[in-house]
Amino acid sequence: MSEHQRYYLTTPLYYVNSRPHIGHSYTNIACDALARHWRQRLGRDKVFFLTGTDEHGQKIARAAQAAGQEPQAFTDAISGTFRQLWTALNVDYDVFIRTTEERHKQAVRKVWTDLDAKGDIYSSSYQGYYCTPCETFLTEETVRQMTSEGREVTCPDCKRAAERIEETNYFFRMSKYQDWLVRALENGADEQGRPMVVLPETRRNEVLGFLKANKLEDLCVSRPKARLSWGIETPLSSEHVTYVWFDALVNYVSACGYGSDPVALERWWPADVHVIGKDILRHHAIYWTILLKALGLAPPRLIFAHGWWVVGGEKMSKSKGNVVDPVEIAAQYGVDAYRYFLLRETPFGQDGVFSQEALTLRFNTDLANDLGNLLNRSLTMCEKYFGGEVPAFEVSAKAAELKDLVDGLSGRVERAMERLAFHEALQAIWEPIGRANKYIEESAPWTLAKEGRTAELKTVIGALHEVLSATAKMLYPFMPATAEAVASQLGIERLEVVPYPVRWGSFAAGGRRIAKGAPLFPRIEDPDKPKTGDKKKAKSA
Repeated sequence: MSEHQRYYLTTPLYYVNSRPHIGHSYTNIACDALARHWRQRLGRDKVFFLTGTDEHGQKIARAAQAAGQEPQAFTDAISGTFRQLWTALNVDYDVFIRTTEERHKQAVRKVWTDLDAKGDIYSSSYQGYYCTPCETFLTEETVRQMTSEGREVTCPDCKRAAERIEETNYFFRMSKYQDWLVRALENGADEQGRPMVVLPETRRNEVLGFLKANKLEDLCVSRPKARLSWGIETPLSSEHVTYVWFDALVNYVSACGYGSDPVALERWWPADVHVIGKDILRHHAIYWTILLKALGLAPPRLIFAHGWWVVGGEKMSKSKGNVVDPVEIAAQYGVDAYRYFLLRETPFGQDGVFSQEALTLRFNTDLANDLGNLLNRSLTMCEKYFGGEVPAFEVSAKAAELKDLVDGLSGRVERAMERLAFHEALQAIWEPIGRANKYIEESAPWTLAKEGRTAELKTVIGALHEVLSATAKMLYPFMPATAEAVASQLGIERLEVVPYPVRWGSFAAGGRRIAKGAPLFPRIEDPDKPKTGDKKKAKSA
């Protein structure tokens, strides 16, 4: 069991130079499931789920200019599309922060003054190469290697041409903390024993490998206004604005009180987990952890870098025309089916392959055949044999296995969720579902009814109700609308009254009246064209 007394989790801030796609939805759906799970365990007021948008930098300024808008109006509109998407996907965050908010600007200015007071900020002239799309300066070693080989100087991340610039900027003494960071990552904790873990293990090894093979350079944390005016002005110079990554990372503490509310900061920091995509691992595992060390703040307990979704063997990209629109997919298959697929199909941390064929298969097998069929058959038999009233019953030898599965379900799910193994948590939930379907065949309630074996028939119907009630409770973090629909059909008015952790016999089944409704997940016969009626039913589930 976890010793957590509260839980603080974050998504990255999403860059608003374009509209959201499946990758954004993957991160936020995972974090929403994690937040809902911890709310079940700790209570709503002890969980803090943060998301938001990153709205400064050269790419934003150029995108706004291309759209014929001022940067603030442009970011207002795109940030709004992210909020709309989270509402559409039933993502229940606690705080949505924007880097254009005053509380965030105040925190960024405090970071500047605090680091300057410690001697960790200095001004220097810079000559070198800069990648505008990635908003990153290339290291001297990278440039030296490319030029020595007679190659064009390109960004090692996006492969686009870098531009040579010469300017005076402010730098953060990141290099002085390199040895500290290596020790902390190797030990999984800082020198005070505070956890600092990077997962999956391959990502931790990736960061350590980089640190041991390269000497960190100090980080350029400003941009001249003459080149870029769209940013937070540094308190050290009216001629410079803050580097977008130095700005954006601060959101994790600005949202919980840094620079404005020390009581809130004390309550929530450090974060229990930063959930990010693997492409921004270095910024979080190196830049952010070192910045926190310099500020005298504890490191995040866990940084978890998940993989990408690929289509046709390639990472999604607007230029390749293979971007999947989460709104369209959720409208076609239903929000909860989409959520289920993303979290069940691929272990969190690995790359996943997205296709509508795979989603349809999950829909038809797991949701329609397993869960939907179990619910429909159980309620149909309850109506047929007991007039829709769930009978009181005694546990039989055949039902004992179901009882054991239900009693151990909360623990199995908890252990998986503490490792962010969403697919394992869902596998654990589907285990009693699958066993209950087999139990129906083994018990043959139709035969029990025909032979007048009423006590045994009551056990079958009552046991199925126990399994479905436990399933609804544990499924709620992943598929909240579906869980509520299952509970409603079981005659449970409010799912939150079902106790946690789930236990056999705690659902007060005897005497409850069911309210059977339409099937939650009608099978999709044509994988390319789900029926219009199916869409509506799936969405309502």
